Amino acid sequence: MKKKFFATAFAIMFAILTMGGAATLVTYYNNPSIEVVEAALSTSQVKTLQTKLKRWGYYTGSVDGIYGPKTKAAVKSFQKKNGLVVDGVVGPKTAAALGMSLSSTTSQTTNSVSNSDLNLLAKCVHAEARGESYVGQVAVAAVILNRVKSSKFPNSISGVIYQPYAFTCVSDGQINLSPNQTAYNAAQDALNGWDPTYGAIYYYNPKTATSSWIKTRTTTVTIGKHVFAV
Repeated sequence: MKKKFFATAFAIMFAILTMGGAATLVTYYNNPSIEVVEAALSTSQVKTLQTKLKRWGYYTGSVDGIYGPKTKAAVKSFQKKNGLVVDGVVGPKTAAALGMSLSSTTSQTTNSVSNSDLNLLAKCVHAEARGESYVGQVAVAAVILNRVKSSKFPNSISGVIYQPYAFTCVSDGQINLSPNQTAYNAAQDALNGWDPTYGAIYYYNPKTATSSWIKTRTTTVTIGKHVFAV
């Protein structure tokens, strides 16, 4: 009799636990935020995301390819810092700011440049934005690369940087300062595709800019002391 009672009780408990687990599973996959993230990022993309966030100080967990609470919290911190919608979802705008592709068939690639180009890009970043945040330094590098891609400017990094009157650091000689590792990292991140400026080809400090023309350009984002525009 006791054996039958315990067997029945165990069966009931198992059924309850199973039903509870199923309910939790359904809730998990019906959560809009989690559903979007899971659909957008592969395991390798989550690892790339975690690596980037870890490098920039937003994430302290392991690079395991799992989009857990710590990763989501790190994404929210990144979004808040960069003026994005703080929802923990890696949508198109957040992905663009991170320099990532949401396509499952497209892998992130590093632009092929010579060491001299990387060094020159880092020198310009250091000279122009060493007092800015890391994102602000990546943004300056991104502007230079956006100019290389634009038909309005020379089609090389050196051509863009040394275009007459393009950068103050070239005019005053600060381009010759030795860049630090942060400037190199920022330059490399921009080369890897991170563009916090959303395609800007100009930037300026509104407190020191003397050109009235530059202030008529359409602003894409403001990072630190710099306004970025197209």
